[in-house]
Amino acid sequence: MLNRDLLRIERDAVRQATGVLTAANDAAESNEQRDARARDLLAEIVDSSPEGSRLDDDSFDAVIQAGINDLYYLGPIEELLPDTTISEIMVNAPDDVWVERSGLLQKTPVTFEDDEHVKFVINRIASADGRRCDEAQPLCDCILNRPGAIFNGSRVAATAKGIAVDHNILNIRKFRPDAVEPEDLMALGTFDQRMLEFMEAIVLGRMNVVIAGGTGSGKTTLLNACSSFIPDNQRIVTIEDAPELRLQKPHVVRKTARRPNIEGEGEITIRQLVIHALRERPDRIVVGECRGGEAFDMIQAMMTGHEGSLTTVHSSNAREATTRLRSMIQQTGTEMRSEQIMELIASAIDFIVFVNRFDIDGSRKITEIAEVQGMQGDVITIGTIMRFEQTGFSEDGKVLGEFMPTGERITPAHREKLFARGVYVDDDFWFRR
Repeated sequence: MLNRDLLRIERDAVRQATGVLTAANDAAESNEQRDARARDLLAEIVDSSPEGSRLDDDSFDAVIQAGINDLYYLGPIEELLPDTTISEIMVNAPDDVWVERSGLLQKTPVTFEDDEHVKFVINRIASADGRRCDEAQPLCDCILNRPGAIFNGSRVAATAKGIAVDHNILNIRKFRPDAVEPEDLMALGTFDQRMLEFMEAIVLGRMNVVIAGGTGSGKTTLLNACSSFIPDNQRIVTIEDAPELRLQKPHVVRKTARRPNIEGEGEITIRQLVIHALRERPDRIVVGECRGGEAFDMIQAMMTGHEGSLTTVHSSNAREATTRLRSMIQQTGTEMRSEQIMELIASAIDFIVFVNRFDIDGSRKITEIAEVQGMQGDVITIGTIMRFEQTGFSEDGKVLGEFMPTGERITPAHREKLFARGVYVDDDFWFRR
């Protein structure tokens, strides 16, 4: 990573090289050939400058590689993208770049020259996805397009200076290309063997499951893992606003929403995709995240023969997930009263799995598996079946605790539905081992 002095040398070389390389551009050459030509030119420019000629070999190579990244890739953050331990990259200012690594935020020594440098990288990302981020459209949500790269498909959110008070802001939530198995998460301490067995039972038994949690809590990762319990002979339709789900199943139809183009046309919403999916004979519908009116259609799908569907919602606990769904349904302009909507939700949703990220050590754990038991008056009744009880911290600051049942058994209605589908939930689930 370049310090300020090396960055100045690199940026001066890039400015000199840009015009020459643009004039000599050959559309037929490969990226490797293009990079090699740029590397030779940058090396010549840097070596001929008074400051560049005094650089040691490592600094010289770092400046040239940074120049390649600025010319054709994503500048100073390019070296962060292949790092599989980094899940998020946050550019708050030219000299204020952070990453999330293993659930914890860390400041990096990565530095941009100035706000224009950050803006240039934002525009490169946005334009590759047919988007823009400028004074006219200062908020940009798009996808990072780099075919073949492990981070291809990562979510990008950018805010142009003006709306962002001090500096242009860039946030990249890196896409995880590998499928995560439930056993992998269990090894990380996300849940224990009994929780795994219970989640397998409710997915196999075609219960409608909502995975809830805060931002960055691992909802999509858990949804991916839970999908492995779906039988191979079932047709699954996945619907997302960015293609993050990786269901390792033989019969999966994947769909992603499409944002409007620069002219404001061509938008395809998640809600449209949910409605359309109902005509495609799905056994299960998996919506990556409900965040708007699609919640209404998802709930209706769950009640009309598409049992065993899964989705995620943002919430701070399991109970709040139901009120979040109610708010989303109300956004559709429905004339249904609040209690009618809650009755609809209570009839459709069977279980809520809440996953939490602990700030102290960045670990992610299922802290509650709750059953939606019905209505009591105008309130949905939620029964916590299993939970994580924190007991303290280890010497190295890790969260300590125990996954355990609460002793509350699932309702006879759910037990009968599971049994009718060949899934028997043993009484051993409800007792401490």
